[in-house]
Amino acid sequence: MAAYLVRRFALMLLTLFGISVIIFGLLRIVPGNIVDILFDSAGMVDPAGKRQIEKDLGLDKPLVVQYAAWIDGMAHGNLGYSYIDEKPVLSEIAPRIPVTAELGLLALGFSIAFGVPLGVASAVRQNSKLDYLLRVVSLSGLSIPAFWLGLLILMAMVAWLGDFPTYTDLPKAFWPRLGLLSIPAAAVGFRSSALIMRLTRSSMLEVMRQDYIRTARAKGASAQSVNYNHALRNALLPVTTVIGIEAAFLIGGLIVTETVFNIPGMARFLVESIRVRDYPVVQNLVMVIAVVVVLINFAVDLLYAVIDPRIKIAD
Repeated sequence: MAAYLVRRFALMLLTLFGISVIIFGLLRIVPGNIVDILFDSAGMVDPAGKRQIEKDLGLDKPLVVQYAAWIDGMAHGNLGYSYIDEKPVLSEIAPRIPVTAELGLLALGFSIAFGVPLGVASAVRQNSKLDYLLRVVSLSGLSIPAFWLGLLILMAMVAWLGDFPTYTDLPKAFWPRLGLLSIPAAAVGFRSSALIMRLTRSSMLEVMRQDYIRTARAKGASAQSVNYNHALRNALLPVTTVIGIEAAFLIGGLIVTETVFNIPGMARFLVESIRVRDYPVVQNLVMVIAVVVVLINFAVDLLYAVIDPRIKIAD
């Protein structure tokens, strides 16, 4: 078990290093930089002034030095300054992290709470009316884009209720806070719940055809014991993998959802920063998202060892 964790942790660090190099490199090969944008907007073409600004921003240094300075700054909590707002990047990102985190966790919770139980029900009652209904719902969830579903929800609320909740400041009370975020969370989590439902169903059906399931039934085990104590536990391994992948995917899906519902989270701020080429913000935001995704995958690897005892035995 210890060797497994060490390998996973080392792979996580190697992955983060590779991602940081890719992020840094891609932002440096994009045509134009912030100095060109500042001078174009001001109508200035003074070469000496441009060189001075590049020196002040550290853009005249070798790429290796710039990369080392960026990593060192991140390690000490210094993410640099926003070129556009002229504020520390950390102060710009920090207030948006809780908003995106709560929305993402709520969407993931919605996906799991609906996807796993409905997938089990669909498998246990295979080829029944409930199974056909749930399969249609899951196909709909996989087919409808999150941004279109969000717009449909907004239009439906305006048509039926005459209004829809507009995001201003996040309420401090739990229930108003939950109510404000539940609708966009359901919109972005609907696709994930449909995917989890279909995978849970197929995984359960595959496990329920195994010999040990037939043996448990032959010994007189109840249907509930067979379905949940024997089949579901063994069917959860691929489902756990997909839940981890969907948790990472939800971060990208929040970009559209936060824009549609006017939620000032990290994803929407990333889009705005890309539009104005605010490189320090884009670079650090993408890296933060990458760290979250890698940590989610690491947590899934740890869950493997909990769910599947063969991983412990192998080590």
